[in-house]
This record gives sequence, structure tokens and C-alpha cells, in this order.
Amino acid sequence: MSEARSSVAPGPGWQILALALLLGLQPVSTDLYLPALPALRAELGAPMAAAQLTLSALMICFGIGQLLLGPVSDRFGRRPVLLAGLSVYVVAAIAGAMAQSTTPLLLWRALQGLALAASVVGARSMLRDWFAPAEGTRMMARALGGLGLIAMLSPPLGGLLAGWLGWRSTLLATGVIGALTLAVLVARIPESLAKPDPSALQPRRIVANWRALLAHPSFRAYTLLTCLAYATLYTFLASSAFVFIDVLGLSRQHYGLVVGGGALVYFLGTLLCRRWLQRLSVPQTVRRGAWFSFAGALGMGLAAWVFPPSVPALLIPHVFVMLGHGVLQPCSQAGSVGPFPRQAGAAAALSGFAVALVAFALGGWLGLSLDGTVRPMALTMMVMGLGAALCGWTLVQSQERQAAAMAATGR
Repeated sequence: MSEARSSVAPGPGWQILALALLLGLQPVSTDLYLPALPALRAELGAPMAAAQLTLSALMICFGIGQLLLGPVSDRFGRRPVLLAGLSVYVVAAIAGAMAQSTTPLLLWRALQGLALAASVVGARSMLRDWFAPAEGTRMMARALGGLGLIAMLSPPLGGLLAGWLGWRSTLLATGVIGALTLAVLVARIPESLAKPDPSALQPRRIVANWRALLAHPSFRAYTLLTCLAYATLYTFLASSAFVFIDVLGLSRQHYGLVVGGGALVYFLGTLLCRRWLQRLSVPQTVRRGAWFSFAGALGMGLAAWVFPPSVPALLIPHVFVMLGHGVLQPCSQAGSVGPFPRQAGAAAALSGFAVALVAFALGGWLGLSLDGTVRPMALTMMVMGLGAALCGWTLVQSQERQAAAMAATGR
């Protein structure tokens, strides 16, 4: 017999703010930290691979944490998982800022990644608790517009802090933002899960849920789209500090503006996504957004093989990549949890783990392949961007055809 609890949703404004802040902690944890990587590497005497690992460790633990915390949130509710996770996030940020070598920094960043998982899986689960799939996609686009604003401000802030106060201040800033998010949650966001699942933590149930999710074609299509779209962006995030600062000679402050400008373009992409969703289905919106990813991927190929290395040669195709990401991410994230109202936590966790696993693998690849040129970054973005476009044009579109066929037959 499942237990029930009262679940009163906050007003739409608080819902959007909470989702934006919770999801926004992911770019805060990466984008705000990026301008500090060269300074961190110099102060701690770390090789490039070790500096990259401070980002990769966060991402892989972020993925593992989602696998663990998704079923926990289905069993006990979203709020206790979020409160505990955000508290640990703040502590790990402060401790990481005090690290005197790369080893303790790696450990604290890994713990911060585990805690970050609570924020993201909780937000995506609350989205499904509050909204039906179609409305959830539109609300996700609004929330990710707020995330875009956070992502836009994070790199310039990180560049300023790293230049004025050193790389440690960027980690302290992530802790401050985490504390503000925790305060909003405590003050305004009640529990969203009306009926916890008492069997959610049983090993057989967890495995059965994962099998059911992986067998669902919609989950596979939208999760693969999320992985490929984020992989394109993550390649830029993980390698652009070294490319733009060390190879192309930008200052940390100018580099922060470059990344922040990309976040502004991403925000515009989410606005375009919301506009299209008013009159198009989710697959139709994905089909249009995939053209941006395709154009960006081709541009990155030209930057790697044809044009001489320069900031404009990389930034022009990056504009198209970020527009595509702004359209594809709301659709893919909402699409991967939409069909699963009873297993929203598990669906958010498994898709999030897949994304983090891809990001971790890319971090390792980039740590080995960055060679003092723009090519490793540009070519990797090209491959991932082409993959996202093809997925959006094929697998995602098949979901609409299957749904139409089922409606026609009355199934």
C-alpha cells in the first residue's frame, strides 16, 4: 500500500524560479569554474590532464549520483533529497576552495558532483510531478531560459573572480549560489511528489524500471539526443579555456565574455523553442532545431581544416551550436521523462547518467588529444553536432509517426 502526502504546487513564478536555479547549478559548477582552469593549473603545478580531471570527476560523479538519487527521490520525495544534496554541495565548494593540491581538489569536486545530481534529478522529477508532458516541455523551455541567463553570467563572473581574487574564489562563488538556491527551496518549494513509491529502492524494482525505460523507444531517442547535444556543448566547455586563452591568446575576462555570449545565444534558442512549441509538436520543433546543430557542426569542420586558427572562425559556428542546443535541450530533457509519471525520478536519473557518462568520456579524450591547436576541439564538436542533428531527424521523428499510428488504430 503506497503512502500518500499532500502536495501543493507553488505558483508558476516560483516553479520556474526553482527549476531554473536547480538546473542552473550545473552550468554554475562548470562555466563559472572554466576561466580559472589555466590559473589552477599554474598555481598547483598540475598537468593539463589533471586540470581536466577536476571537471571530469565532477561529471562522472554527477552521473553516478543521479542513478543513486533518482530512486531515492521516488521513494522518499524530492524535497529531502534536494535539501541534503544542496547542503553537501555548499560544503564541498568551500572545502574545494581550500585545497592545496589536485588530489583533495579532485575529491571535493567529485563530492560536489554527487551533490549536484540531487539538484538536477530533483528538478526534472518535479517538472513531471507538476506538469503533463506537453505542458512540461513548454515549462522546461521557460526554466532553461532562466538557466541560460545563469549560464550567460557565470563565465564573465568566473573570469573576473579568477583575475582579481584567484581561482579559489570561483569555487567559493559556486557555494554561494548553491546556498541561495537552498534558501529558495526551504522558503517556497513544498514537496511535489504526492504518492511516494515504497518499492522504489528494491533492487529488483530498480532493475525492472531501468529495463522498462531502456526498452521504451521514446526514452532511447530523447536520451540519445540529450547526450549528443550536450556532448557538443561540453566539448566546448571542457577545452575552450585552453584553446582561447593558451592558443589564441585571449585574456580570462575576454574568454568569460566569449562563453557568456554563447549562453546568451542559448537563451535566445530557448525563446525560439517556446515560440515553435506554441504551434508545432515536440518532434517537429526538434527537426527545426537540428538544422542549427548541423550548420554549427559543418562550421566547426571548416574551422578545423580550412580556415586559419582565429576567434571568429570558432565563434561563428558556435553561435549555431548554441541556438540548436537552446531548442533541443528543453525538448529532449522533457521528452525523456514525459511518458513516465510513476518513474520520473528513475527516468531523470538514467538519462542524466547517460549524459554524464558521455561527458566524462569526452573529458578523458580531450585531456589526451588537446595539442596546442584548435583542431581537437573543433573536430570533436563537429562529430557530436552531426550526431545530434541526425538523431533529431531520424529517431526522434519516428516517435511522432508511432504515436500517430497508435492514435489511428485506437491503441
